Parts: sequence; C-alpha cells; structure tokens
Amino acid sequence: MTASPVRPGTENAIADEADSLCKRSARPWVLAATILASSMVFIDGTVVNVALPALQRAFGASASDAQWVVESYTLFLAALLLVGGGAGDRFGRRRVFALGIALFAAASIWCGLTGSVMQLILARAVQGIGGALLVPGSLALISASFPENERGKAIGTWSGYTAITTAIGPVVGGFLIEHVSWRSAFLINAPIALLVMFLTFRYVPESRDRNAKGSLDWLGAALASIGLGCLIYGLIESSNQGWSNAAVVAALILAGLAIAFFIRVERRHPTPMLPLVLFRSRDFSGANLLTLMLYAALGGGLYFLPLNLILVQGYSALGAGAALLPFVVLMFSLSRWSGGLVERYGARLPLMIGPAVAAAGFACFAIPGVGGGARDYWTDYFPAVLVLGLGMSISVAPLTTTVMNAVDQNLAGAASGVNNAVSRAAGLLAIAAFGIVMSAAFNVGLDRRLDALHIAQDELRMVQAQRAKLAAIELPAGAGEPERSALKDAIGQSYVAGFRWVMLICAGLALGGALSAWRLIGARSENNKKTEFEM
Repeated sequence: MTASPVRPGTENAIADEADSLCKRSARPWVLAATILASSMVFIDGTVVNVALPALQRAFGASASDAQWVVESYTLFLAALLLVGGGAGDRFGRRRVFALGIALFAAASIWCGLTGSVMQLILARAVQGIGGALLVPGSLALISASFPENERGKAIGTWSGYTAITTAIGPVVGGFLIEHVSWRSAFLINAPIALLVMFLTFRYVPESRDRNAKGSLDWLGAALASIGLGCLIYGLIESSNQGWSNAAVVAALILAGLAIAFFIRVERRHPTPMLPLVLFRSRDFSGANLLTLMLYAALGGGLYFLPLNLILVQGYSALGAGAALLPFVVLMFSLSRWSGGLVERYGARLPLMIGPAVAAAGFACFAIPGVGGGARDYWTDYFPAVLVLGLGMSISVAPLTTTVMNAVDQNLAGAASGVNNAVSRAAGLLAIAAFGIVMSAAFNVGLDRRLDALHIAQDELRMVQAQRAKLAAIELPAGAGEPERSALKDAIGQSYVAGFRWVMLICAGLALGGALSAWRLIGARSENNKKTEFEM
C-alpha cells in the first residue's frame, strides 16, 4: 500500500504553521482521526472482494456487475486522488477532509441499504469520490499539525496502523458477511465516520497552502475519469456484448480521445495533476512501469482469489478473508529489513529479485484444482501466499524509495502521488482485462464439459443461460443429486481453468516488472538525474 503525499511545494509552508495551529495535547487525536478515516477507505478497497459472492447471490448479478462494484470505486479514487490533495491545499485541508468523510459515510449507508446492483455501483462511485478527498488530506493534516521533528514518527504511525486495519478488514468483513449480512460490511462505516467527524472538528485545526498558485486541474481530472471509465466499460462489456458491439467500440474510441486530450492538457496546464516532467527521469519511468505491471498482477489476481475460494473451493467468507493474512503479516514483519535493501545493494537488484519471487508466487496459485475446501489451505494456497508475500516484501519499500530518490526534493510529493495513482489505476485496468480472459476460458471449458454430460436439455439450458455469472451459476432446482454434482464440478473446473490463466498472466506481468527494473532502473548517476529536470 502506498501513501498519498502532501502536495509538492507545501511542506515548508505548513511546517511553519504546525506549532501554532495544533496544541501538543491534540496531536494524538489528529493522528487518530486521520488513521480511522484512511482505514475506512483502504478497508473498503479490499473487503468488497470477499462480499462479491454474497452480492451476486442477493441480486442475481453477473460477473461484469460484480466487476463494476469494485471498478466504480477504484475508478474515481484513482482519477481524483491527485486533484483531491490540491483541493485541500487551496480550500482548507480540514474542510475538504471533512467533506470527503461525509461523502464516504453517506455513500456507505447508501451501499448498505441499496435495493439493486446498479444502485450499489453508483453508491460505490460516490464512495470513491469521498475517498479521493479524504486520503490525501490525511497526510496533509498530519504534516500541518506536527512539527518537523515529530512528523516522521507520526507518518510512520499512520502507515503502520492503516496497514494493520487494511489487513484485518477482509477478516472482519468476512465475519460480518457470514454472521450478520453483507450490508453490515458497509453500514459499519457510519459510526466510524461520526467519530472521525467529531474528532476532526474538535481537535483538527484548519490549514491551507498560502503559497498555492494557479487553478486546480479540474479538466485533467474530468478527462482522466472519462478516459479510464470508457476504457473500463469497453473492456468489461466486450465479454458480454462482443468487440464489434457499437457501444463497446464507441467507448474505446472515446477512451483513446479522452486520454490523448488529457496528455495535451497536462502538457500545458501551469499546475497539472500529472506533471509529465517527472517522466524525464529514467529511474522514475522505470519504477512506474514496474508499479504498473506488479500492481496490475496483484490487484487483478487478488480480485479473483476470494471468488475462487468461496464459490469453487467452498471457503466461508471469513475463511477467504483470512487466507491472505500470512501475506500481510510477512510484509509487515519484513518492512524494516526491506527498507534497507536499497542502501546495501542499490535499487536494481531488489527490484529484479522481488518481482521475480512474486511471479513464482502467482504461478503457485495456478497449481491447485478443485480441492477439499479450507482444510486443504495449508497445502494448496498457503505456499503461494507465502511466496507472493516474500516477493512483495522485497519489492515495495525499494520501489517507494526509488520513486522518491528519482526526482529532486521539491518534486517528491508529486512523484509519490503519481506512483500511488499508477498503482491504483493498474488494479483498475487489470480487473477489467483479466475479466475478458476469465470469461473466455470459462466459457470454452464449460461448453466442453457440458457436452460430455448426459443431462436433460432443459437443465443444460438453465445453466447455459446463466454463464455470465461464471462460478455463481445457480444449479437447476429440479435436477437430481448426481446431475447437480456433475454440473457443480463442471462449473468449478471451468472456473479454475480461467483462474489458472489469470494467475499465469499475473506471473508474466511480475516478470515483466523485473525486466523493466533491469533495463531502466539504476542506469544513470545522481548527476544525470538532476540534469534531466534542467532540460
């Protein structure tokens, strides 16, 4: 998980404000408010994956509907993250932070009370907008409230606690889904948000960047949202409608035009949300290419894992939520060690080895078939989780260090923000693209397996009509137990076939990230890096 930065050029201004704006006794409460608020956003980014099977059953939703429940949230979070930080600098960090909390809480209640999957998708989009306002404001408020000699420890505390809450989020969500309802996984945000709002207005001082110049890049944010949204729509709907469908073709063309216009706007805007000058650094470009590939593999692969565990392998929601705990524990335990790898070995070596180890972890996920449920976890999935966790542990801290060291200090905030947005956009694109692979492999496998079964045509047609649900297909109620067992096995085997393709592609992407590190990172000296920004 990468942190959203304070906007570039604001650190000196807010450092002078810290002592006067926030009393020492209030600083722990500022930290508590920012941790709780950010944790809501990070938890909702992962807990929904565990809830998707329950959502599909509740609404009879297709696989593409389930994708949109995740994608609508991530789309606006990724597209508006950078401009959200700028809005806080100009209009007041506490004000924009509180607005983000209010939007996020209202959207969470909407999610919990929704009566259709389309309403849920819209509510998730509003959640993403709220998250884009409050996450960058969290670190900005910490920087504005703590003096320089205490700021590093405060940010470290924020990072540690948000990582822990993100890790336990799927477990808590799985428990709520299993014992209460999937709706409770959203509604639990409401009391947390009320507490955060109280702490915010009681203890958090208002601050802004008095040296901020120029207008916000609202046009860039709008174009990024349109471009990504149309691209995601085209990729997801191509599985249902086909590539020749007029709406799919129009969406992809509009995506290309919007992205091209976005680049043009960013080149000319005085304060762009995406400073293209950063990519003059070879190390920065290489690190972001690695981020794109590695986080596409991570985001896309881990989207399909809970669906496989719950719908095919027979895990409970709680069991699926807990399946990745070793991954998080390993990353948390090795974070300090991995942070020193760049100093000892340079950036290139750990950024080649880490993604390569992660690729082996993804490949291990492709080995298990339709197993015996959660009792086989230690032999089927635990080794893959462990290897993947080791690879990511080796990669994450050196990757963040490389991004920050690749540019001059006055651009460090912008560099971190761009890298954060790239990581989120990578997962956004991967879920849509991997959905195409999963759907194609599943349909081919299902047709072949159903042709081999001796089952009544009416029952086969009922299954065929639901193929868009993938592993969530409901078995014919009138079928006998042998027929139901055969159909369940055919559906499960077909889904596992698609899951294997997805994980092998993830492994290929991780290896591609290792290759990009070898070719691009660490190839130039510090003096050359500085020269690049003087061009």
